[in-house]
Amino acid sequence: MFKNFRKGGQRKHSKADAPDAPVNGSGTLGSGQLPSPRDPLPSLPPMTKVEPLPLFKDVSKSERQTLFLRKLQICCFQFDFTDSLKSVRQKEIKRQTLIELVDFIQSGTGKIADVCLGEMIKMVRVNIFRSLPPGYHETTGPEGGDPEDEENYSEPAWQHLQIVYELLLRYIVSSDTETRSARRYIDHTFVLKLLDLFDSEDSREREYIKMVLHRIYGKFVVHRPCIRKGINNIFYRFIYETERHCGVGELLEILGSIINGFTVPIKEEYKLFLTKTLIPLHKLKQLSLYHQRLSYCIVQFVDKDYKLADVVVRGLLKYWPLVNCQKEVLFLGELEEVLEAMQFAEFQRCTVPLFRRVARCVNSPNFQVRVLCCRWRNEPFFSGTASTSWA
Repeated sequence: MFKNFRKGGQRKHSKADAPDAPVNGSGTLGSGQLPSPRDPLPSLPPMTKVEPLPLFKDVSKSERQTLFLRKLQICCFQFDFTDSLKSVRQKEIKRQTLIELVDFIQSGTGKIADVCLGEMIKMVRVNIFRSLPPGYHETTGPEGGDPEDEENYSEPAWQHLQIVYELLLRYIVSSDTETRSARRYIDHTFVLKLLDLFDSEDSREREYIKMVLHRIYGKFVVHRPCIRKGINNIFYRFIYETERHCGVGELLEILGSIINGFTVPIKEEYKLFLTKTLIPLHKLKQLSLYHQRLSYCIVQFVDKDYKLADVVVRGLLKYWPLVNCQKEVLFLGELEEVLEAMQFAEFQRCTVPLFRRVARCVNSPNFQVRVLCCRWRNEPFFSGTASTSWA
């Protein structure tokens, strides 16, 4: 991904190009010659325009942190990307500056001072935390068509946003990053705002957020309960209020890794999450968009604790589609995976309602549904421990 935003280079600029105003409170540095004070991190006045700065390799080590701060302020300027001819020169300067910052972080040239870290996270906030444009369903009305038919949306400012996300990702994964210092700036509020951005319609942005959040979950143990609760709240709103969200699939991918790390016995709060959140996700009409990842999460729970198989089977039967044959095929496939991990005692508890549903599927007018049910009868898919217990 990083190679993609290195392409481009300087374009021919118009004299009419003028810089946009800086974000209020985002600038702390000035322009002009690089200072060489005894204190390497002086308080400098804000910048008023976007101008190129020297490269890190062209200044002494003692000046690099100060230069780092000045480059951060350039990256806090905001531009209108709906007009490709506006502020072309300034946009390119910011893009090149962002790339230099990514290289500086990755090179490990020097440890980032605390004040620099605060300004860097402030710059990230200024760029990525924003009001998302109205979604497809908001512009087409409540009956706005099938989500699978929606066109891919491209964020106009992606040429800058991508590099900001890359900068944040490189900082988090860096071996030089101290979580104790970083969590003062990458706090609960930061994490929750990051979760909100999963509703972006640009799949490229959601992919980057997924990588960043996954790394935060792994590195910042203190944020793990906050992340789990935040994801749960998003799913609650999706299931019981809006029935619309762009990032359900990506959130389920993160959850798959989280569930894989659960210790046995599984905590009650996790079991509650399974019954109140994951299982009800099956009732949404957009199920086909995220079913594979949802099914993976469900099976992970059963693999961790086979006693949950009965809860899962009854949940699937509760939300079984009555008229949608394509969803019924998805349910049958998932049910098969769950049954393969089920023990005989759990199977006995749900035998009657399970085979009542199977009997209806055998008589289904849909060929695929009938074939799946016949496969259950003709193939020994009840394998492993379950088949041994039933013998």
